[in-house]
Amino acid sequence: MAILSDKWIRQQAQTHGMIEPFVESQRRDGCISYGLSSYGYDARVADEFKIFTNVDSSIVDPKEFDPKSFVDRKTDVCIIPPNSFALARTVEYFRVPRDVLVICLGKSTYARCGIIVNVTPLEPGWEGHVTLEFSNTTPLPARIYANEGACQFLFLQGNEPCETSYADRAGKYMGQRGVTLPKL
Repeated sequence: MAILSDKWIRQQAQTHGMIEPFVESQRRDGCISYGLSSYGYDARVADEFKIFTNVDSSIVDPKEFDPKSFVDRKTDVCIIPPNSFALARTVEYFRVPRDVLVICLGKSTYARCGIIVNVTPLEPGWEGHVTLEFSNTTPLPARIYANEGACQFLFLQGNEPCETSYADRAGKYMGQRGVTLPKL
């Protein structure tokens, strides 16, 4: 596998719609940076959040997810309670080529504040808005800024296309739009 450069990412975004909307260079004018970087793409978090709460004493169960375990917010600034968690999504819609695996890492600006961004790999052939998981590991409330950088995606190209892609398997998160909850 090889990590792919800004030139390759730009070409795929412009000719094949791999990232939409696509920002061709790093933007950082008074905000947490986003856009194309040397060997990756810094995606933005949209203004839709699902913030976990214990108001109804729900249990988080990936096999029987209870929507009462969170509250929905559409906002420019999301406040995550101490030692809590929120789901969000990227502004960008991704279309992953059949010979590429995409790995996501959190931005250092958030990591240095005790906010961890987790995303599972984007498999070859997958497409959709990426659901982002924000963990506030601090004993203090934490802010997440919508329409600013949240995480960086790194693109790894295999030596050949995979035999069975996510699309071929009809993966359960294929084509997701908005913040997507766990499915069985």
